[in-house]
Amino acid sequence: MAETKNPEVNEEVETEATEETDAVVEELSPEEALKAELAASQEEVEKQKDLYLRNRAENENFRRRMQREKEELAKFANESILREILPVIDNLERAVSHAKENEGDASTLVEGVEMTLSQFQGVLSKFNVSIVDAKGTPFDPACHEAMGQVERDDCDPNTVVEVMQGGYMLNGRLLRPALVMVSKAPVATE
Repeated sequence: MAETKNPEVNEEVETEATEETDAVVEELSPEEALKAELAASQEEVEKQKDLYLRNRAENENFRRRMQREKEELAKFANESILREILPVIDNLERAVSHAKENEGDASTLVEGVEMTLSQFQGVLSKFNVSIVDAKGTPFDPACHEAMGQVERDDCDPNTVVEVMQGGYMLNGRLLRPALVMVSKAPVATE
């Protein structure tokens, strides 16, 4: 039987049911009347028991859902701060790359920046941030963002040939896609 939300309607239905039961009870012998009342009471107990079990299950499901959402929130709570750290790492990587290209007296600078960069990467791994593998892998739009295409005959088409900016994952979810250059088949000249 469908549960009605309005308590006044429920009272009216119960009153009508009680009046009908009373009318039936008057026509029956006292023993049959007691049996009828017992059956009606047992039916009502079963309805209340069913309602109780449904409410209890609903509360348990709600508690579990809230627990899952709480765990999900805690798992990705550091996402905004980690997004802010990533550009710093990019700049450190660029500085190391530039210093290596212009080898001069900058060996101590390179060494210091490399140490800082390795510390940052240690912090990221501590918070379950991993680098998206890109170079030499097939282009995957789920974790790579193509910045352009390069004609290459030394690798398969749609292969990442250059990483312009690293991509990162947080607990298996994409934090930032890798900006990449993708190979394409060379145009045949006739």
